[in-house]
Amino acid sequence: MFKRGSGLEFLLVLCGLKFSWSCPRHCICYSAPSTVSCQAHNFLSIPDGIPPDSERIFLQNNKIHRLLRGHFSPNTVILWIYSNNITYIEPSTFHGFSLLEELDLGDNRHLRSLAEDTFHGLSRLNALHLYHCGLTSLPNNIFQGLRNLQYLYLQDNHLRYLQNDTFMDLHNLSHLFLHGNRLWSLNQNTFRGLRALDRLLLHKNQIEWVDRLAFHDLKRLTTLFLFNNTLTELSGQCLDTLPSLEYLRLNDNPWSCDCKALSLWEWLKRFRGSTSSVDCQAPINMIGKDLKELRKEDFSGCSPIISESRAQTNNLSGTVNPSMNRGVAIGSGGTHIVHPSRPGPPKNCTKPRNRVGKKKGDNEVHHSKEVMTDKEDSSPDFSEGGKHDHTSPYGTVTQRKHKCSPRTTVRPPSGVQQANNKAPLSKSLLQVQALFVALILTSIDYILR
Repeated sequence: MFKRGSGLEFLLVLCGLKFSWSCPRHCICYSAPSTVSCQAHNFLSIPDGIPPDSERIFLQNNKIHRLLRGHFSPNTVILWIYSNNITYIEPSTFHGFSLLEELDLGDNRHLRSLAEDTFHGLSRLNALHLYHCGLTSLPNNIFQGLRNLQYLYLQDNHLRYLQNDTFMDLHNLSHLFLHGNRLWSLNQNTFRGLRALDRLLLHKNQIEWVDRLAFHDLKRLTTLFLFNNTLTELSGQCLDTLPSLEYLRLNDNPWSCDCKALSLWEWLKRFRGSTSSVDCQAPINMIGKDLKELRKEDFSGCSPIISESRAQTNNLSGTVNPSMNRGVAIGSGGTHIVHPSRPGPPKNCTKPRNRVGKKKGDNEVHHSKEVMTDKEDSSPDFSEGGKHDHTSPYGTVTQRKHKCSPRTTVRPPSGVQQANNKAPLSKSLLQVQALFVALILTSIDYILR
């Protein structure tokens, strides 16, 4: 009755799946929804005969080398080509794929580079997998226009540096996986625009320096993993910009617990979420101790520092950081020297937000990804770099302007004005009362006469 794979095809029919007779050789096709399953057949190229109306195409675990324009139809919604030998993707391969929601190119370890416009136009893309692809850098604007993207997997590559504003258009991104790379620094605008980000995994890199404003846009971040890097210090002010943080991992770094650790120690004392140990590696008398367990007396020889909440600068348009006090201003274009004879940058036009304490919770981060045919279901393991880690998304967040416009003087509401003028009003009221009493006494004296 059936010519190919009759056993599986018969099962599909029994399950109510309409079998498609137009199907590439060695593949299985059905239409509920329209699906082509060609995984694990040692294909060296994309097989011919994929129906143009196919919505789901599974080509994982083959030996495919190249992806070219015309290999797939713009009707594709889900495309899995992970675990192949892809070395080249023609920039126009996915142009016009406005229906594509998930693209898994992971575990193509010889891919190494991508053109800037490879993913342009994928306006519905929800998940993009680029893990273990041998990528050494990301071109400018590679994620431009991906405003519906929620999950971005970049772990286990060879990335050394992230350019400013790389993720600027990812307004709905909730999960960003960057662990297992070779990153050594996080700049002020590395993560700018990620206002919906919930989880940021940066462990197992070579990070040794983090700008104090590196996380300034991550107001919804709940999970931050920085363990197993080369950090010796981290400013408490840097973490003060994360009001929603619940889970923080800082272990396995060579922390120096001298005076430079004071601001981090103070922040850890205020933090109500879940943290790992912060093991001291220096100075000699602190080796083996946990920074969180130190007492104020351990920093007795350190000069007092300005409160981090007051020193925090949320406005980025050239605001001077008062806690630095070294003639250096932090602006949107980077760090520059402020000369005493020249006028300084404008004052901060936004007040620092107060941190909101969060209740402790379980550190396990679960995911729920719809399990498709022949797709391996892997449970999340952040310590080892889980392959697929999904949770519920956030909504769209509007962008925030980075320049302060001149303010027009506006009179406060009457209630506020009365509250502010409470002292003068009370004094005037007493004077009126005294005058009123004097008038009454004068009237009584006149009547008695």
